[in-house]
Amino acid sequence: MIDDLYQEILDRKNQPKDGSYTNYLFDKGLDKILKKVGEESTEVIIAAKNNNEELVYESADLIYHLLVLLVNQGVSMADISAELTSRQGKLSKTEDRKTIDEL
Repeated sequence: MIDDLYQEILDRKNQPKDGSYTNYLFDKGLDKILKKVGEESTEVIIAAKNNNEELVYESADLIYHLLVLLVNQGVSMADISAELTSRQGKLSKTEDRKTIDEL
C-alpha cells in the first residue's frame, strides 16, 4: 500500500492535476511540505495520548506527507528499504546514541 501511494504521489508530481492537494504541496515547495510533516508529527504524538482511532488517522496523514517529502527530495522507497535492510540485525546500544540536547 505504501509503495502504491508513493507511486501515485510520484505520478502526480510528474503529471499534475488541477485542484490536487498533492500538487498544491509541490507547488508551494519544500518549506510548506516540511511544515506539514512537522504539524502531522505533532498530531501523531498528541493522538497517541488520546485513542487508537485518532492515532491511526493521524499516522496515515503523517505517512502521506512524509511520502510527499520523499518524492519532492528524490528519495525512493528503494533508498529507504536499503537503509532499513542495512540496519537489520544490528544491535544498537543506548549509550551509543546522542541525547536530545546533543543533536
